[in-house]
Amino acid sequence: MPRLIPDTRPQRVLAASNFVYTVGNGLYLTAGVLYFTQAVRLPADQVGLGLGLAGLVALALGVTVGHLADRFGARGVYAVTLTVQAGATAGFVLADSFWPFVLAVCAAAGAKTAGTAARSPLIRHYGGERPQEFRAYLRAVTNLGISLGAVLAGWVVQVGTLTAYQLMVVGNAIAFVFSAVVLVLLPPVAPLPAVGGPRWTALRDRPYLLLTGLDGVMAVQFKVLTVGIPLWLVGATTAPHWLISGTILTSTVIVIAFQVRASRSIVSPAAGGDAYRRAGVAFLVSCSLISLAAGIPAWAAAALLITAAVIHTIGELWYSAAGFEVSFALAPQHATGQYLGVFGLGAGLADALGPALIISLCITWGRPGWYVVGGLFALTGLAAPLAVRWAERRQRARRTEPGHGPTENASAAGSV
Repeated sequence: MPRLIPDTRPQRVLAASNFVYTVGNGLYLTAGVLYFTQAVRLPADQVGLGLGLAGLVALALGVTVGHLADRFGARGVYAVTLTVQAGATAGFVLADSFWPFVLAVCAAAGAKTAGTAARSPLIRHYGGERPQEFRAYLRAVTNLGISLGAVLAGWVVQVGTLTAYQLMVVGNAIAFVFSAVVLVLLPPVAPLPAVGGPRWTALRDRPYLLLTGLDGVMAVQFKVLTVGIPLWLVGATTAPHWLISGTILTSTVIVIAFQVRASRSIVSPAAGGDAYRRAGVAFLVSCSLISLAAGIPAWAAAALLITAAVIHTIGELWYSAAGFEVSFALAPQHATGQYLGVFGLGAGLADALGPALIISLCITWGRPGWYVVGGLFALTGLAAPLAVRWAERRQRARRTEPGHGPTENASAAGSV
């Protein structure tokens, strides 16, 4: 059974900081768009444009801030990103027109992505012999925190007043501040010296870039539950609308209960490649079941959608565990922040492009689109083991290059 509380004090500090942060994040994920459209009264198309611009800004900052964390110390850089995110989020209260809104959401999104990259060296340093497993534990904590934040946001949406929404925004910002304060309890991590070679090594590592792209394609699967199922359920099936929350809650509970356990069996990049392949098959099956929910009685549609959500979440467990493994194990320890910043580009592109892809194929086109999306996941999963083998060959070759001495070799070996 996975431990409810981590073994070491630094791990507990990181988990506590992450929990506080994700409660605030759950508030925004649930009701952030409604705040701008219903409370601030910005047009929906302007909100969509602003969020798209924020996504582009976030993509540009992840690699750079990850590199800064490697060179100047991850704890301090991560705390700065949380502080910036708190200030930008508090600025939502003043965002009463388009350009102030764009400025605030760009700063918040950029700080969020930068923080994810800056946190990676901390996870690797304090994660023990298996930082990938500790990363899985943090994902379970994330789902729990977001669930609690979503419950609080539900009250805000129910009340629906400007004051309630503004209290939500302030609460979100306070959560980010407390998350940064908790980090003071974490011992600082001395940055590792850079080794010889190009400065931006991650951007020159073609196998790692390929894996980033494949992981990004697979990351579109998150939009199946949050975009595809809700729109399909309402527009194409007779299933009860409360099932939208039911499918998301089912997925969240499974992730909280089983993410760490799923990660324990994936102990090498090769195992990660195999997990990607299994995840692709699971996503194909779930997409096919979702498509079949149209045009049948409500009880049958509900049963199919719940079954699809369960199978999809099993695939998500494999997908996430695979990403944790390959992203850490194939990254040099001295450049963890930079490499994990690059790896985050795939998920960032999925966030930016995934909703439009799911809507255009699965909702606008209809049932055939679900099979196309499922097939895309399956083919991407099949390609992942080949990319992993290429990356492993590149890693072995890198260890023999001049300037990559015993420290590099030992760190790489210890991470696998």
